[in-house]
Amino acid sequence: MKRSLFALCILLTTVAIAQPPATDVLHYKFQLKLSDNSDSISGQATIRVKWLQSGDGLVLDLKGADAKTGKGMKARLTGAQPYTLTQQGDKLIIRSKQSIAAGEEREITILYSGVPADGLIISKNTYGDRTFFADNWPNRAHNWIPCVDQPNDKASVEFLVTAPEHYRVVSNGKLLTDTIVDKGWRFTHWQEKVPLPTKVMVIGVARFAVEEAGKAGKVPVSSWVFPQNKESGFANYKKAVDVLNFFIDYIGPYAYEKLANVQSKTIFGGMENASAIFYYEESAIGIHSEEGLIAHEIVHQWFGNMATEENFSHLWLSEGFATYLTHLYLGKQYGPDSLTNGLAKDRERVVAFARRSKQPVIDSLSPYMELLNENSYQKGSWVLHMLRQQTGDELFQRIIRQYYKEYGGKNARTEDFVRVAEEVSKLSLKNFFQQWLYRAGVPVLSVKWNYDEAAKKILLTVKQQQEQLYTFPMEFAVMDDERRLALRKFDISQRTQSYSIEVSAKGKITLVADPDVKLLFAREK
Repeated sequence: MKRSLFALCILLTTVAIAQPPATDVLHYKFQLKLSDNSDSISGQATIRVKWLQSGDGLVLDLKGADAKTGKGMKARLTGAQPYTLTQQGDKLIIRSKQSIAAGEEREITILYSGVPADGLIISKNTYGDRTFFADNWPNRAHNWIPCVDQPNDKASVEFLVTAPEHYRVVSNGKLLTDTIVDKGWRFTHWQEKVPLPTKVMVIGVARFAVEEAGKAGKVPVSSWVFPQNKESGFANYKKAVDVLNFFIDYIGPYAYEKLANVQSKTIFGGMENASAIFYYEESAIGIHSEEGLIAHEIVHQWFGNMATEENFSHLWLSEGFATYLTHLYLGKQYGPDSLTNGLAKDRERVVAFARRSKQPVIDSLSPYMELLNENSYQKGSWVLHMLRQQTGDELFQRIIRQYYKEYGGKNARTEDFVRVAEEVSKLSLKNFFQQWLYRAGVPVLSVKWNYDEAAKKILLTVKQQQEQLYTFPMEFAVMDDERRLALRKFDISQRTQSYSIEVSAKGKITLVADPDVKLLFAREK
C-alpha cells in the first residue's frame, strides 16, 4: 500500500510473533445487509475450519460492542449447532460440545450486527454521496467481520451483499450475481477461490461508473470510479492494463480472475486488496499520472497478497518489493535515469529516517501502523537494489520468480527469501541480509581524496564512521570535465581503507563516489 499522513498517525497493537495455530480457517462466507437508514450492519458468517490439533475450541476476532461509543458487534450462534459461543472483548470463543479430532473440518455459522468501529468505513465521498469501503490493513477486519485477523491464516472468501439498489458492489474475486431482488434492493455475490489474508478481503459499495479498461492476457481490467469524475478517473486508471502486463511477464502468472481499480475512501494512498485495489479519492479527480501508485499496488498482488509475510515484522517482503519493482517498471518505461533518480531520492529518505530511528527493517517491536516507514518501503527497496548489483539482472529476476513460485499462496519469512536467493545465485548472502535488514541504520562514510598530478594518481581514503562495520562494494568514477574516464570498484570492510588510482589524463580530475547510485550510505556530516 501507499501511505497517507492520516494512516501514519494511527497506532495499533504492537507486532506479535504468531504461535503455531491449532486451527486453520479454510473459507469465509459473509452475507451482509447494508442500509441508508443507519450505519448499523447485519451479517451472517459461515466459516469452514480445519482443526490442526485435536481440541474442542476455536477463537475468532470480532470487535465487541462498546456501550460508550455505541460501536462494535454483537454475535450469536444460529440454530441448533453443537457449540457454545462466548464474546469476551474482541474475541469470540467457540466451544464444541464434543472433542474435535486433528484433521477434522467443520462449518460454524455466526449471526452478528452493529456499527463498525473501524474496518468498514461508512462515510460520504467528496461529492457528498454515501459510501461503504472496507479498509482492513493491518488487522482491522475484525471490526466488521468475524475472522482470524492475522496474515498467516489465509482463506478463500465470498461476499453476498444486499444494499439499496442505487449502489454497485465491488469485491475480491469473480462476480457471480448482481440483480435487483426486491423493490429498492440489490443483491450482489462475489467469490474469491484463491486463499487470502484478511487484510485484503474487502467490499466497496458506492454509486460507481464502471469501465472495462482492457485485458492483460486473459485477465479483465476494470475501473470503478464515482460518476462525477468518470472521464478523468477512467483515463487515470487505464494505465493498469500495461502495468499488469509488465509484471505478469517479469514475475509470473497473475493469480486472480480479474483486476478492478477502485476510487475509494481508503485512509491510505492506495490499498492492494486482492483483485480489487482501492485508491485515494483524488487519484481519479483531474487527469494526471498515477502510474507509480498503480504499479506499486499491482506488485502487491504477487507480494503481499499471494506471497504474504508470515507476520508484520517481515513487512518489507511486501512493501520493499512493491517499492523496488515499481522503480524497475518506471526505469523500463522511461529510461535508467528514472530508476536512479527515484533511488537517490529514496536514499535521502532512508538516511534521514536512520538518524532518528534505532529500529532495523525486521522490526517486531513497533506498532503496526508505525511500520509504514522508510525501513519497510525505501530501505527494503534498496536491499533488493543492492542484491541486484551483486547478482546481475538475469539472476535477480530468477530469484524474484523462484521466490514467488515457492511462496505464492503461502506465507514467508525473510529467511525464506534469503534461502531462495542463495540457492538461485549460488552466493553466500546471509551476511549481506543480516547487516542490511537486522541492523538499524546505514553506513556513514567519510570519503576523502586528492590528486597527485605529478604522480598521476588519486589517493583515496574511505572511513566508516558508524559503530558497527559493514561489508560492501563501492564504485568510484574518475572524471575529466564531466566525462567519465574510468570506473573502479573496491571492497570495503575495514574501519579505514586507502587506495591509489592511476590516472593517465591531463587537466582537472574529479572523483565521484557511487556515480551510478548502487550503494545505500550516508556521507559524513
